[in-house]
Order: sequence, then C-alpha cells, then structure tokens
Amino acid sequence: MSPSRTDLPLLWTLRALAALAGAITLLIVAFLILEAWPALQTPGLSHFLTDASWFPASTTPQFNLIPMVAGTLAATLGAMLLATPLGIAAALFSRFYAPPAIASWFRRLLELLAGIPSVVYGFWGLVVLTPLIRQWAPPGQSLLAAILILSLMILPTIALLSETALRSIPRAYLQGAAALGLSRWATIRGVALPAAHCGIMSSILLAAGRAIGETMAVLMVAGNIVKVPDSLFAPVRTLTANIALELGYALDGHRAALFVSGLILLALIVLLVSMSDWIMRDDPGTAPEALTQAQVPQHG
Repeated sequence: MSPSRTDLPLLWTLRALAALAGAITLLIVAFLILEAWPALQTPGLSHFLTDASWFPASTTPQFNLIPMVAGTLAATLGAMLLATPLGIAAALFSRFYAPPAIASWFRRLLELLAGIPSVVYGFWGLVVLTPLIRQWAPPGQSLLAAILILSLMILPTIALLSETALRSIPRAYLQGAAALGLSRWATIRGVALPAAHCGIMSSILLAAGRAIGETMAVLMVAGNIVKVPDSLFAPVRTLTANIALELGYALDGHRAALFVSGLILLALIVLLVSMSDWIMRDDPGTAPEALTQAQVPQHG
C-alpha cells in the first residue's frame, strides 16, 4: 500500500535518519580500520596470534592478543551461563507466578538494577566481592569476580526483555492451553517459551553484547594480568580493559595495535547481531506445538 501525501514527510524523515545512522556506523568502521591499518601491515596480523606476549611499547614489541581475547570470551561465557537461566526464571516468575502487585515491584527492581552505572557495580565488586573471593583463593581480583559482576549487570536485561517477549504472546495461545486443561508449567514449557523464543534469544544476545563491551566494572575486579586464564581464580585482562588502560599513553604501533583490539570487539558484536538476525527470521507467529498437536475430544 503506497503512503498517503500526509505520510510522505514522515517517511522521508525516517529514511534520512536511518541513512544517517548507517553512515555513522560505516564511518566508525572506517575509522577503526584506518587507525589499525599500520599494525595490520607491520608487524602483520599473524603477530597478534603468535607472539610470546603483549609488550607493544618495548624495544622489541610483542603483540599477542590471545590472552585478552581468551579473558573476554571466558568472562562473557561464564556470565551468560550464570545470568541466562536466572534471567529467564525471573521473567517467568514475574509473568506467570507473582501476584500483580509483587510483579510490578519486581519489575521496578529489575529496572533499577539495569540503570545502575557500571562503575558502581565495579566499586561494589572491588570493595565487597573481591575481598570475599580473596578469603577463599587469593588474589581475589579474578575471572570469577568478573563473571559474577557481569552476571549481575546483564541479568536485568535478560529478565526485562524476556518478560516483554512473554507478555507479547497472543492471549489466544494461553486461553487455548487453559481450555485443553494444561497445567501452568505445561503451558509455560509447551506454549509460552516456544512462542516467545525469538524474543528471549534476542535478549540473551543483547546481554552478551553488553558483557563483551563492558569496561569499567571488569577493569576494577578482574586483576588485569595479561595471561590466558587457567582457573576461575586467575586474574585476567579483557580487550576493553586493555584499551582503557593503555590508550592514554600509546603511540605509533602500540596505538594501532589497540585499534586492532577494537576491530576484534567489533567483529564479535557483528557476529552477535548476525546471530540475532538469523534467529529473528524464524516466524514468531507460528502456533505452539502443544496446541497444534493437541487432540480435542469429539462429541457425536
């Protein structure tokens, strides 16, 4: 259906804003590539994988980014494994189990947690969490502390967006499940979760993107030692923390190497966005299996 004349100005305004957003994104990508290009030429991309360690400012520069990539992926994966089931459980509690008054206050609590600045999480982790871990296994500032802080930070994102996806399920689905005599858990497992799986998966990928890009909180609790973590109690340094710590004094090849770190982070985010797009291609309006396969008794 073609737009009416009154809608044309709005349509072209939206198109212009979309084009502007796309142009800004392309400019950011071009800027990263331009700044990283000297390091990609000399010493070359292979040195970021094969050098002995990360000493880009020394007389014999070394550019191994593997420890930072491993620390980033380990912290993100650990946080996702911890926060995902808790976030989905919180969404299910708010949507299906909590009384309306409690559900409303519970959502407000999650919104409050989602709005707390990351530096506050990092300060709390440094003052409270890392001393507790230190009593268990020194030094306290470790991969485990980073995982716990990131889990706390991304849990509200998963919970709030998953609950939104659950609330967007057509009421007819839930009414059909009730008419078939399904229990509450059977309705959740066979109707609600399959119908909302696209929104839930998108919330998980969005939370993963935030975990990968988090800087300040992780910098404060992870220990910032450049090595591949060999246990949960080992100090680690993530890509974002490495950029924040060294960009202020980096020059020439060292600076370009840090922009290579930015390109790696950008590649990880593009991968997550591609996964989200692939998931969202699935038809969210398909009737749940529990309803389509249910047999309704026939009366003569």
